[in-house]
Amino acid sequence: MNYRVLLVCMGNICRSPTAEGVLRLFIKNNALGDKVEVDSAGTHGYHVGEAPDGRTQRAAALRGYNLSQLRARKVARQDLDYFDLILAMDKTNLDNLQRMATPDQQKKLKLFMEYSRNYDDDEVPDPYYGLGHGFDLVLDMVEDASQGLIDEMKAKLHRS
Repeated sequence: MNYRVLLVCMGNICRSPTAEGVLRLFIKNNALGDKVEVDSAGTHGYHVGEAPDGRTQRAAALRGYNLSQLRARKVARQDLDYFDLILAMDKTNLDNLQRMATPDQQKKLKLFMEYSRNYDDDEVPDPYYGLGHGFDLVLDMVEDASQGLIDEMKAKLHRS
């Protein structure tokens, strides 16, 4: 069974590529690479084709995540069919996805932080306009939610 996960924020240059990079490494470290596919996209096309924000890349690199090969793209209608799980970083982007989705696709849409074990926050805050420490907070939150997601995927893949 292959399981496909799409991570979504607004511009696809901070939060969702961070989540993609973290989740890719967690997938590799949990020997799920042949079972789980991950990608990221934005609900807006502001940065299509651009690499993740330099501050995002630097913060991620300090923790061993290489985001340099990732490029921003906009969510496409076919993504809503292709991916099994589509995780928004915040409620605004979840709303944007819900407006795009058919009734059948709605069940695939969730907030990424639903998988968090150690944070009560529903949303990963956008660090783009803030100070540098916001990128570390994003990484902390994304690592936590990614571990919860990995645990759930391992259980789900084990059952099938």
